[in-house]
Amino acid sequence: MQGIGRREEIRVEGMPEPISHFTHVVRAGGLVFVSGCVASDAQGRTVGGNDVVAQARQVHENLKRCLAAAGASFADVCKVTVFLKNVADREKVNTVRKEYFGPSRPASTLVEISRLVRDDLLIEIEAVAVLPEVSEGGNHRAPRA
Repeated sequence: MQGIGRREEIRVEGMPEPISHFTHVVRAGGLVFVSGCVASDAQGRTVGGNDVVAQARQVHENLKRCLAAAGASFADVCKVTVFLKNVADREKVNTVRKEYFGPSRPASTLVEISRLVRDDLLIEIEAVAVLPEVSEGGNHRAPRA
């Protein structure tokens, strides 16, 4: 059995600079690990105010950007962890998730938390994906359409 292979840190264009010692995405072999995405624009400003649906859309847009930077899409996501300040917002967030994931259903964990990195943030999502195809040489191919 072969190991995971080369580990690559990916800085994602259009994402705010990390505020701590981490990177947005790590690709290791055919796996993609996406750090928690929040409702921030490229300058790090919160998008959506106190509207969990608007924040969830921005989070999914950021997640889409991160996945694409690694050569993946929502169809390749195997696992998400969702952090919500109010678990009562679950159905609202699920409606947004369905818009982005379509028929694909990743394994999922939902955790209600008292606070995120900033008080105005309502939701954060991290993800693990498997790249659609890896050639024999370990080079990643473009994601499925």
